[in-house]
Amino acid sequence: MNDIAELKNFVVAHTRSQGLPPEHYDPLLARIRDDGDGTPGSWVREWSAEADRLAGEGRLLDACVHYNMARFPFVDGPARQDALERCTEAFDAWRAAAFPAIERLDVTLPAGRVRCWTVGLDAAEQRPLLVMTGGIVSVKEQWAPVLTQLGELGFAGVVTEMPGVGENTLPYDADSPGMFSALLDAVTGRADVSRTYALALSFSGHLALRAALRDDRIRGVVGAGLPVRDFFTDTGWQRHVPQVTTDTLAHLTGTAPEKVYDLIRDWALTGEELAALRVPVAHVTSLRDEIIPPADARHLREEVCGIRLLAHDDVHGSPSHFAQTRLWTLLSVLRMRGGYGAERTALTREFARLRYGGERSA
Repeated sequence: MNDIAELKNFVVAHTRSQGLPPEHYDPLLARIRDDGDGTPGSWVREWSAEADRLAGEGRLLDACVHYNMARFPFVDGPARQDALERCTEAFDAWRAAAFPAIERLDVTLPAGRVRCWTVGLDAAEQRPLLVMTGGIVSVKEQWAPVLTQLGELGFAGVVTEMPGVGENTLPYDADSPGMFSALLDAVTGRADVSRTYALALSFSGHLALRAALRDDRIRGVVGAGLPVRDFFTDTGWQRHVPQVTTDTLAHLTGTAPEKVYDLIRDWALTGEELAALRVPVAHVTSLRDEIIPPADARHLREEVCGIRLLAHDDVHGSPSHFAQTRLWTLLSVLRMRGGYGAERTALTREFARLRYGGERSA
């Protein structure tokens, strides 16, 4: 059972990234009293009830967003499992009706199954590939708005989840970076995987950097809030990491919260590994991040050759700067790939408007 105060605090970045305004989610959060398994006044019950209402009105993508919030931060019982299933069902119904170009892809590996949503896979017209992943509490359905834009930007796209998150049944372990190569193998012949770019946020960005060290088909990595080294090794910092983060890591790795940091200690990226990266890297840092230590952004800045950086004076996920982050990360991918000058110019202008004129669509 999660601490309700922490859930209410950390869900804000996700509600804003999904386009929910405070005047919508504040009253909903106020109705939540505990984290019971679907009982009245519980986290899952209140979010799911609103999702049911929206689904009944035919607002399937909005319902998907609310079911996603209901299963947040991870499935720990029947009620959250039901919310996750309803989330994916609502998304599936939405894309079938509104955007059938989005298709399902299942990649079965010895250790489990990676379930994805894809767009633009075509053997006759193999486009550069953009692989998109979120962090330890983010499901693939959150990427719907980006999926609908990729065709205009000249990409084929694959969105999926980190191991252990959502419908991804792989274990989260030292072998997890290999998931990226497995995805590329699965779509070879339907996308130009020799020109693959990863838009990988938070903990999945750490996996993407490791994957880029091993797989030269990955030509660039764009991330935000990446754990790099000190998150894995700094025991003093770890004692102050929010409990919901520690509990989620423990759940994904199949260990106890008091043992999880010992388990992941060796996952830290060394200075030699960061210096060995030969692909462009771009990163968004939250200066008041309460999850990722500031030293990790410093390691990226000092040890990754030619890295591009954007910093926000914000907490983890930079919820007050979401629109800026979304534009900048897409623009960074386009810069890495080259071409599409008109689209890059338009994104640059819109980013400058938000950056220097104030955030208006967070």
